[in-house]
Amino acid sequence: MMDTTASDPADPGTRQYDLGALSGAARAPLPARPALLDLDRGALAAFLGDEPRFRTDQVWNAINTKGQSPDQISSIPLRLRSRLAEEFPPALTPVTEQRSGDGRTTKWLFELNGGAQVETVLMRYRDRATVCVSSQAGCAMACSFCATGQAGFERHLTVAEILEQVHRAKDAASPQRLSNIVFMGMGEPLANLERLFTAIERITTDIGIGSRKITVSTVGLVPAMERFADANGQVGLAVSLHAANDDLRSELVPLNRRYPINELIQACQMVRDKTGRRVSFEWAMIGGVNDRDRDANELIGLARKADAHVNLIPLNSTPGYPTTGSSPQQVKHFAGVLRRAGVNVTIRSTMGDDIDAACGQLANRGATT
Repeated sequence: MMDTTASDPADPGTRQYDLGALSGAARAPLPARPALLDLDRGALAAFLGDEPRFRTDQVWNAINTKGQSPDQISSIPLRLRSRLAEEFPPALTPVTEQRSGDGRTTKWLFELNGGAQVETVLMRYRDRATVCVSSQAGCAMACSFCATGQAGFERHLTVAEILEQVHRAKDAASPQRLSNIVFMGMGEPLANLERLFTAIERITTDIGIGSRKITVSTVGLVPAMERFADANGQVGLAVSLHAANDDLRSELVPLNRRYPINELIQACQMVRDKTGRRVSFEWAMIGGVNDRDRDANELIGLARKADAHVNLIPLNSTPGYPTTGSSPQQVKHFAGVLRRAGVNVTIRSTMGDDIDAACGQLANRGATT
């Protein structure tokens, strides 16, 4: 059995992980006061103990289904609205909002209680609207090409902080329906497992977005992948692979030193067997680093072994990483090599290049200006 206790907190490549938290959480504790969306139904009923029983359903539906703040809940008395607003602080405070020139992408920078900042991105396509949600403030995974990884880990997000991102994107997308959610923003979602599970349950049950329209990304936190598969069978899982041999992947994704590719592929096979859904491999196309024919041929072997779909991602360059994304021609060539070998592959559309849309770019820029 794999050991999942925490050890060296200084090195994300060699440490062992507790499934519930990353080291560093003690340095950056969760807010002392919960937001309203942090309450489960029992806690909300207890808070409303002196109110008529139907108030619990009224308030629950208003905040969880409609995404209303206390002052917007017109179905309850003004005195109760004031009481809720006084007792429960908002989960997110808007700092910056940017919109791409074509109007298809909106990115928010939010401040959390305590001062940490996170980003949320809404992407409008012809047939759907997708929100990219953060699960942590910063990230301990230290992936070399990722702006969030360069910033380091601050703390986990609460259930309310996750859900409020979804509600704000849902409102902004209107009249288009918010149909898809990807946990591919700041942080490693599977390191914040219990709050992730609770947020997904609320999204599917109360907001009404189906499990198959939700995708969670991980850099390969292997012990958490089995728990994820058991708890969220129809939610998609995307593995940030980026390299198909251990030497290169350990440079790009330090966690690979703890859970090397062979273990990761076994975990991907386990997810497929448990859920009946194939895992996706995310592959950020980095010029001259992982976009060569030999990289494609190594990837073909892993994709076949795991029965994985491959999603190629043209890299948004970040200030702290010296290399640049592959050219559009090289991305197409790389995809062609995979397709000719029978691998199912897509190229992710690039959106929001003019608004610091790569994960962590806006927060990093705000911290340095």
